[in-house]
Amino acid sequence: MSQPASSPARPLKVLVYSDDSNIRRQVILALGKRPHSDLPEFTYVEVATEPVVVQQFDAGQIDLAILDGEAVPAGGMGIAKQMKDEIFACPPILVLAGRPQDAWLATWSRAEAVVLHPIDPIQLAESVVDLMRSRVPA
Repeated sequence: MSQPASSPARPLKVLVYSDDSNIRRQVILALGKRPHSDLPEFTYVEVATEPVVVQQFDAGQIDLAILDGEAVPAGGMGIAKQMKDEIFACPPILVLAGRPQDAWLATWSRAEAVVLHPIDPIQLAESVVDLMRSRVPA
């Protein structure tokens, strides 16, 4: 049985990982509270270190992860690969890459989407909406 139109859907929990707080802020501002009317509202978990990313994935409450491939010391592509290898039914991952030449690494990491730095808010929102539409019931 589907939810009535007036019943709010559970917010989607989006993990945003970067060692740079400005990158995390750019991602959150680009997506906003609700990047598309077809999707529920987003809540964000900002993470600056790899151990906390792993902890959040292990908790099993993440609907989408946006990982900065340029983060140090642990880049988002390596973390994406690790999570895809270790987490059953891993949520979708979008990687922020530094160069177009890094697209093959994103494929290796098994990330479902790649957006290049500097962050284009429209491209980021379109990629996120495409990823989440397939996971959110109509």
